Amino acid sequence: MNVFKPTILALSVLASASAFAQVNVSIDATKPGPVINKNVYGQFAEHLGTGIYEGLWVGPDSKIPNTRGWRNDVVGALKELKVPLVRWPGGCFADEYHWRDGIGPRNKRPVKVNTHWGGVAEDNAVGTHEFFDLVDILGTEAYVNGNLGSGTPQEMAEWLEYMTSDSKSTLAEQRRKNGRKEPYKVAFFGVGNEAWGCGGNMKPEYYANLYNHYATFLKTPPNARPKMVASGGHSDDTTWTDVLSRESAKFTDGISFHFYTLPTGEWDKKGAATGFTESEWFKTLQQTMRMDGFIRRNVAVLDKNDPQKKLGFYVDEWGTWYDVEPGTNPGFLFQRNTLRDAVVAALNFNIFHAHAERVRMTMIAQMVNVLQAMIITDKDKMLLTPTYHAYKMYIPFQDATSLPTAVNNDVAYSVDNASLPGISASSARGKDGKVYVALVNTNPNQASDVNIDLKGQAATGATGQVLTAEAMDAHNTFDKPQAIKPAPYSAKAVNGKLTLKVPAKSVVVVSVDA
Repeated sequence: MNVFKPTILALSVLASASAFAQVNVSIDATKPGPVINKNVYGQFAEHLGTGIYEGLWVGPDSKIPNTRGWRNDVVGALKELKVPLVRWPGGCFADEYHWRDGIGPRNKRPVKVNTHWGGVAEDNAVGTHEFFDLVDILGTEAYVNGNLGSGTPQEMAEWLEYMTSDSKSTLAEQRRKNGRKEPYKVAFFGVGNEAWGCGGNMKPEYYANLYNHYATFLKTPPNARPKMVASGGHSDDTTWTDVLSRESAKFTDGISFHFYTLPTGEWDKKGAATGFTESEWFKTLQQTMRMDGFIRRNVAVLDKNDPQKKLGFYVDEWGTWYDVEPGTNPGFLFQRNTLRDAVVAALNFNIFHAHAERVRMTMIAQMVNVLQAMIITDKDKMLLTPTYHAYKMYIPFQDATSLPTAVNNDVAYSVDNASLPGISASSARGKDGKVYVALVNTNPNQASDVNIDLKGQAATGATGQVLTAEAMDAHNTFDKPQAIKPAPYSAKAVNGKLTLKVPAKSVVVVSVDA
């Protein structure tokens, strides 16, 4: 018996299905695969719109409860996600950010114009020390993106020294004078961002030369060396991965990759975040599932050029990108977040798990108020999005050991003579020793009975959560902040057979009871 409680909605959605697709998912618990790096669940905070200012940072004098300027409600919610890694300060913003503008007394920092995002004033209230305060409060790690586009090798090298040096150098002493005695730990350091576009409109060979030039001078104490990230390609292009893995492998630990899910696939008219049709639901999922092919093709290039598998493939920007919410600043990239976004997130998680050997870090864009955000704020108000709930449901997969998983007898989801897999599945053995299974039903109209064939372990039942709703564009608002949220889920094996009933348009994550 499957039980969804206490959400009556989930029961009604399940009961209303006219028929159940019968699908088999086989899992081999005797053949552990690569570890799913916790950094696959990384987050991205850019100086963009209210993604940092208001959404995260309100300043220590704000009436909104805060810790050293970071708002307590948002930080508390993010801590519950066990965020492993945060990327800052961009994005496109990184290549116009000069780190010295963001240190020293806040009331003496220069005010600049954020030319990339809205043309608004940037007062540099959030700089290096504030960012690492956030990292400390969250209990996470830092991914700092350096300015290659408008900066210099000297500026970048001195920033790294300022952050990581334990010496008596002038820069290390300046950091101490500004309030930080011990060096900061930088887990990842990016040398530029989107060099093919906003980071300089470069060709890959030119960027590879620049990358090698800059990286030569990026020095730290031996035990403080971050993983170095080269700015790679996007979408269908594998040229950047090919050139960088051949020309810059000596200086890098991984190559980045960016892909955004646009319902239409067109930048000029992307599609609406809410009020969309089933055809738009389908096209969005169809677009996002291209991620698997992109990763496969880039990994094939890496396997050719880097057979020792030294290099990681870092998808450090991904997520949905819709037309901005009417009436908002188009440069702030604010959009609503619906059940569709949670399904998109879960589909990508399952793809990343399948490529865990190379995909060792990803960053959804972005953390608060921007694009596919975890959290939306309005002054002192805050709500959690369906994407937030998807991330929380998948926490057991952080640093879990992937297991071979195959979907058999799947019933395709079809619209307008095109088809998608009806069920996406992933499984892993968590750090607690339990087997976890994640299932996504892409079909908004039909539930599925998913038979779990688990080799190497008995299965008496399963317990976890389900995320679904009546409407494809169900979303939370400040009036109804819990309109969509996960509901408890459980199932019992019958005659040794474990079947999970997966509602239409849903995400299910369970642990298998032995």
